[in-house]
Amino acid sequence: MKNYHPAMPHGPIKEVLPDVFFVMGTMKNEFFGSMWQFSRNMTIVRENGNLPLINTVRLEEEGLMELESLGKVTHVIRIGDMHGVDDPFYVDRYGAEFWAMPGMRVQEGLKVDHELKEGASLPLKNASLFVFHTSKRPESIIRLDREGGIMIACDSLQNWVEPDEFFDETTIPTMEEIGFFKSGNLGLAWMQECQPQAEDFIRLKEIPFEHALCGHGYPFIGEATKTYHETFNRFFNI
Repeated sequence: MKNYHPAMPHGPIKEVLPDVFFVMGTMKNEFFGSMWQFSRNMTIVRENGNLPLINTVRLEEEGLMELESLGKVTHVIRIGDMHGVDDPFYVDRYGAEFWAMPGMRVQEGLKVDHELKEGASLPLKNASLFVFHTSKRPESIIRLDREGGIMIACDSLQNWVEPDEFFDETTIPTMEEIGFFKSGNLGLAWMQECQPQAEDFIRLKEIPFEHALCGHGYPFIGEATKTYHETFNRFFNI
């Protein structure tokens, strides 16, 4: 049996938009020389009874039963290089096809079935892929062309408006001081690690959307564009 990343505390699966589901879970990792515990999110899209998973978060057995009640897990989609610890669990448990960007650091033993590329097909209808060209590690955003545009991001876009129940108390003051808790923010650890440049965000500003479901923070439902455009300007003066 493979040694999968363990299931950690998580919340319920919530339908935040029609046939689009969101679940918050827990992650521990080292940043800036210390261990942090914070929340991370998985997005689930239902199409014709199939369930592509984006930004996987391993669920406990009760949560997996809830997931299975929604449909059949068919695809695991990796859109950010700094996530992915739970991809092998879902690929193996459900025999799901694995999608990842070229150059991603894929977990040992995991085979990429399909490469994610701009302009190429996706396992989602009416969807497109935005790729960050200047990021030092692969990162992308999936846009669903429904409900005015839904952006599914990993670390690039975030929406941690406040600490949630999955944070460690010792982590919160550090993240508050650094400035993580802002509506419609960029991922600060990702910004430091990957050094994306303004030209990517100039391109991103051309894409219309109403909602953002990110790898960290709360769902941003409705009128998300204005806040994120203000954030792009704050960081890059664009």
